[in-house]
Amino acid sequence: MASRPSRAPRTLRYVVAAIAVLLIGLWLGGHPSWLPSPLRSAFVDDNKNQLVNEALDLLSRDYYRPINRQQLVDKGLAAAIASLNDPYSHYFSKADYQAFLNQSNPHLSGIGIDVLPDPRGLRIGDVFSGSPAARAGLKRDDVIVRVGTVPLANRSTDFASRLIKGRAGTTVTLTVLSGKERRVVSITRARLVIPVASSNIVDYHGMKIGDVRLTSFTDGSGGEVRLQVQKMLHAGARALILDLRDNGGGLLDEAVNVASVFIPDGTIVSTRGRSQPTQVYAAKGDAIAPKIPMVVLADRGTASAAEIVTGALKDRGRAKVVGTHTYGKGVFQEIQTLSNGGALDMTVGEYFTPNGRNLGGGGVREGAGIPPDVQVASDPKALTDRQLTVAEQTVASEVQ
Repeated sequence: MASRPSRAPRTLRYVVAAIAVLLIGLWLGGHPSWLPSPLRSAFVDDNKNQLVNEALDLLSRDYYRPINRQQLVDKGLAAAIASLNDPYSHYFSKADYQAFLNQSNPHLSGIGIDVLPDPRGLRIGDVFSGSPAARAGLKRDDVIVRVGTVPLANRSTDFASRLIKGRAGTTVTLTVLSGKERRVVSITRARLVIPVASSNIVDYHGMKIGDVRLTSFTDGSGGEVRLQVQKMLHAGARALILDLRDNGGGLLDEAVNVASVFIPDGTIVSTRGRSQPTQVYAAKGDAIAPKIPMVVLADRGTASAAEIVTGALKDRGRAKVVGTHTYGKGVFQEIQTLSNGGALDMTVGEYFTPNGRNLGGGGVREGAGIPPDVQVASDPKALTDRQLTVAEQTVASEVQ
């Protein structure tokens, strides 16, 4: 009886052929332009891409004057993000994103101003003496509405600020509103020693109180606050005031670092997004003694990372809040780079204080923020800082 031929070689050939077809299919799926049109739709649905390219081709070919195709794409993407009605999300063109990235240490170079959010752009909160901004005649309450050719209306404070900052010796052109007057000024950036954290000793009826002010949450802010706090304690301060008024926020990690100076352990903040699981950020240890009384000074300009710190200190019972309610931002953003060299800065989730509160008004809407334990309105016309005076009284009463 003749032996039956083995089927193994034939089966092996089928397996190899199947794998080859699969690999070719995967490659063509990632390179659809190599396929004939009738087959392309079998691997990828590019009807929407075809529609966009069709419209761009028609505009590029038949519009009555020459147009820049990339500018159309940039404006289209910017309009798409604007249609979300999210004041915190926006599109960076390639040029905008490079301007965003190519910044030197913000602590050491720039034009020498503190800024506040404004629907028109950036409102100047303070101009540092002897700075390039002071020499250019910029004043408190002037509004910067454009940096170069980039309008700042409805842009985030962080984005607009980064456009203004840059390497010492470079020039930035600003369009500024001073009352009803609109003017354009060119300012040469300089190296400035303007730390984001500063401090001084307040003598309250013979008691030393350390007043620590933080203006923004940039790289190293936590370390700077820790140094200033230690400096105050070594100088004999028996209580502390953390002044976060007009602090528009910044980096989430630095908010955790700052809060960790005062909170020894446990939750600082938690975040949750549609595509991201809940993440809990805990204190990092090495906090100052919890017996040292604290007060946080806050106002309408206290936002984002500054609200995270304020909320953590309040919820954890570490500090009382004096002033007015905070801004009420309950969302955070991340930047995703794009293949054209640009990027999307988009809202990806919400954050929650240790007690589970979201400070926003639902999504990207402005919320009630953090209410103060001691309500004190500011008075710009007063000769003394009444909010600071009440903060001193409040924290002094808790010294044992």
